[in-house]
Amino acid sequence: MEHIVTVRDAVTAFADYLEPTNAELDAIEQEMPVILADVDLLDAHIATLDRGPSELDERRIRRARRRALAARVTLVNRAAGASVSGGAA
Repeated sequence: MEHIVTVRDAVTAFADYLEPTNAELDAIEQEMPVILADVDLLDAHIATLDRGPSELDERRIRRARRRALAARVTLVNRAAGASVSGGAA
């Protein structure tokens, strides 16, 4: 008969390293508008999985797609603005 041994001590020894850093949490917070816009887009698509999309569904998908794209553009522009040092010469 084999004994089952728990590995709790081995797993919890690295628990401090499993938590996200402050920099990672800040990055997630900055990306949150993109994440939420993608969730809205997925919700719009999921609503039409079992049936054909109606005109209202198509409008909802188009609006959600535009919001997701706008959120991505905003995030990229913010990142590009932060990486540029100095102004125009």
